[in-house]
Amino acid sequence: MKVIEILNKAEKPFASFELVPPLKGSDVEKLYGAIEPLLEFKPPFINITTHRDEIEFRPTTNGRQDGCFEKVTVTKRPSTVAIAAAIMKRFDLEIVPHLICGGVGRSKLENDLLDFHFMGIHNVVALRGDAVSGQKLFTPEPDGHSHCYELVQQIHSMNEGKYLDYNLSDAVATDFCVGVGGYPEKHVESPNQETDIQFLKQKVDAGADYIITQLFFDNDRFYDFVKRCRAVGITVPIVPGLKPISTQKHIDMLPRTFSIDLPEALMKEIRKCKNKEDFYHTGIEWCTMQSKDLLKHGVPAIHYYTMGKADNIREILTKTF
Repeated sequence: MKVIEILNKAEKPFASFELVPPLKGSDVEKLYGAIEPLLEFKPPFINITTHRDEIEFRPTTNGRQDGCFEKVTVTKRPSTVAIAAAIMKRFDLEIVPHLICGGVGRSKLENDLLDFHFMGIHNVVALRGDAVSGQKLFTPEPDGHSHCYELVQQIHSMNEGKYLDYNLSDAVATDFCVGVGGYPEKHVESPNQETDIQFLKQKVDAGADYIITQLFFDNDRFYDFVKRCRAVGITVPIVPGLKPISTQKHIDMLPRTFSIDLPEALMKEIRKCKNKEDFYHTGIEWCTMQSKDLLKHGVPAIHYYTMGKADNIREILTKTF
């Protein structure tokens, strides 16, 4: 079933999850172990993130210690197609793979979409992706997309049976439901929130069926974001995305990485923490509070970023749903 159908037909709010694939070389049981504890909450779908190859400079392998380095392309995780197949083999769940523009061209994106189509997957999340580590600006591939709305357009062209090879006759149309990302506190590269929402509207106008937001820790930011979206004519469902803080590293990293604020009320509780366990439980309590408040405000669902770990999410859901 398509995610938009699930959202429209749901009789009550539900929880969905996003998984980060395990690193290359990991046992597939690690992947299953991140999913199984969440099955009791009957998630109708699970998102799978995708990650672009990374560029590293390593000492040359010519056997000489000459101080020279070579540029190496490194794939650190199994492909999204492989992860989707592994999950579908084990669980009866709708799988929602992520597609990113970064590091790939239009032909590769089309081939990935065809793979998903042949696997019976009818849901994807379209994202531009981040810039290469160490670079400030996103640079598309020569035959790639600069913006997410272009990827949404490509997917919908395939839904109309239009492929990159215009000489194809009677090409089978795909049937993808497309989700896109939204940013309650604006994307880090946007000059202001109003402009960022116009970019979001561009993705919706290109054919996006629903929006899942970036993580946030202040629900008032989300409510204001939804109000602004509706004011410019964005009518598709908007699903809030949450992630519980669990370590001191999150306090240091999340605001810089995602350009988000941590509310003073949360920081006041964080300053009381004396050890790792205190951090962990404070994150659970704050996310539980957010979840309950969002449900009271009538959100259709809540999307949880698990990062491959289920224990704290499971505790939040037990207290909330």
